[in-house]
Amino acid sequence: MRAEIVSVGTELLLGQIVNTHASFLGRELAELGIDLHRIVTVGDNLERAAAVLREARERAELTVATGGLGPTQDDLTAQALAKAWGLPLEEHPGARSMVETFFRRRGRQVPAANRQQYLLPRGAEALPNPHGTAPGVWLEAGGRLAVLLPGPPGELVPMFREQVAPRLAGRGGAVIRSRVLHVLAMGEPRVEEALDGLLGGGNPTLAPLVSGGAVHLRLTAKAPDQAAAAALLAPLEAAVRQRLGPRVWGADEETLEEVLGRRLRGRGLSLALGESCTGGLVAHRLTQVPGSSEYLLLSVVAYAVAAKERLLGVDGSLVRREGVVSAAVAVRMAQGARQAVGADIGLGVTGYAGPAGGPEGPAGLVFGALADAAGVVTRRWEFPGLRVQVKERAAQELLTLLYRRLEGF
Repeated sequence: MRAEIVSVGTELLLGQIVNTHASFLGRELAELGIDLHRIVTVGDNLERAAAVLREARERAELTVATGGLGPTQDDLTAQALAKAWGLPLEEHPGARSMVETFFRRRGRQVPAANRQQYLLPRGAEALPNPHGTAPGVWLEAGGRLAVLLPGPPGELVPMFREQVAPRLAGRGGAVIRSRVLHVLAMGEPRVEEALDGLLGGGNPTLAPLVSGGAVHLRLTAKAPDQAAAAALLAPLEAAVRQRLGPRVWGADEETLEEVLGRRLRGRGLSLALGESCTGGLVAHRLTQVPGSSEYLLLSVVAYAVAAKERLLGVDGSLVRREGVVSAAVAVRMAQGARQAVGADIGLGVTGYAGPAGGPEGPAGLVFGALADAAGVVTRRWEFPGLRVQVKERAAQELLTLLYRRLEGF
């Protein structure tokens, strides 16, 4: 089955929000064995939306459209679908019941604007939406299928998984399953060299991806069902892990901070942070993991030199001699944070996030340090990009430094 996604919303065209729906639906359709051929974004315009939906129907057996099902005047997707398929728009008893039930449970009357959500193309089925007012739409005729989903992720995701995916199961003729492995501290050429003989292939396939300055490996298998696809992926993943060892730090949606949390907790180790240019971003990422208070004892964001001196024990003469952005200051910040609470490991980071540099170097110059019972490790980085990108890369590299120390490489 061929599919196209139509993302409806002028805010998407203007770049005011990121289209996360397309990536979510792409993954979900792949797992159902449905081949996604095209993703199109169109604004809140009836004629243009109808034209895009008409073209999608001509090219693909399945069209999934997102957004434009709300109660405002620019919510036109149901009307556009009716126009594209040459069907009248009419009040649907099921849709009306769903909208009325939503408001009745909240002790309210249905606002006049929301009554347009009663209207669906003739022959369509209304899909329940317990998380919002907009029913979804399932319309099938002439060997073609259209599915309309509401825009808010909190409504779209559960509706697709609970209402749409079960109905689509089996229509793809096979399932496509992917697994993504995350690789640490290796560039793409080195990864490809290490995996020589495994890359490419027929089924399953292995391909490198580069995102956020790091290499990820996508393993993909096509099979009659999920169990068979998983069986194809397992030996390939085992071969990758055997060649790359601990440089494969996680898989799929797993984050580096989750992996670090398990390592620290499992080994009974504690951590303290002294941050400057990252502004607490390292602590933020670590504390996104539930239970991080078991190992993260302290985080000090010391931007001013005086704060570094008073809170982390950075000596003023050291700053004058080496510069505030230096390996020596990063080391002292790591040691000072560690000593303040008796942590097993201390991390320190200082640098110029931008847009300007300073006496020690250009914008993007960052020094990181790790201090533990075995001694200290320092790193010097120069990150290109905007201020936010420098901060994010610095935080990532500092966590990478911690992971390498814990794994012994």
